[in-house]
Amino acid sequence: MRVSRLYVTAALNVGGRIELDDDAAHYVRSVLRLKQDQAIALFNGQGGEYLGRFSEVSRKMVRVEIEQFIDRDVESPLAVTLGIGISRGDRMDWAVQKAVELGVTQLTPLVTERCVIKFNDDKKQQRLQHWQHIVQHAAEQSGRTRLPEINEIADLPVWVNDRRGPRVFLDPYAEKTLADMQPENQEVTLLSGPEGGFSDRERQIAKAAGFIPVRMGARILRTETAVLSALSAVQTLWGDFN
Repeated sequence: MRVSRLYVTAALNVGGRIELDDDAAHYVRSVLRLKQDQAIALFNGQGGEYLGRFSEVSRKMVRVEIEQFIDRDVESPLAVTLGIGISRGDRMDWAVQKAVELGVTQLTPLVTERCVIKFNDDKKQQRLQHWQHIVQHAAEQSGRTRLPEINEIADLPVWVNDRRGPRVFLDPYAEKTLADMQPENQEVTLLSGPEGGFSDRERQIAKAAGFIPVRMGARILRTETAVLSALSAVQTLWGDFN
């Protein structure tokens, strides 16, 4: 029987017990519909996971008794930093979810010239919190024991100038492919555009910051498809798909 997995922020220790916060408790009761004495796997992003059992599942409290530590690691040896132009609604959500499943180490949502969504400060925080929840649930589902970092929403010209190591941006008009590249110290940075792609000015900004344009085949891909394809490609070339 498959055991559900749950991310928690609390410290975890064999023989200890934790009381889930309101959001996690609601998820256990109303989404997973788990009951007292059923098993659960917990992880807090520090590596490994803990097997436990519910000692109480009620409207008042959800409590877990921690029974066993499992030292497992499913992280790719390739550290992938992803900057992704913000796209509308489900497209962005889907890209974030799949990036986590495909082993991204950290990602940053980027405001670009062709972004169709405009943010004030409150809206930025709401969207960031929404994407953080997607990251968390994707890590739970995919078996990851370390939570990828999602950074504050940034402007593309600022973000590109703060990168180190090999840097590539996805450009359907480029001549090079990822096969022409090599990571350094098992690190690579990917830059993917929003709907409509990058403007000519943004291409020049990225190149001036050391980003090399690469193409993903002969066809023009949607923004969410480009992210999935690029991450799959780098994991195949240099990560744990090989």
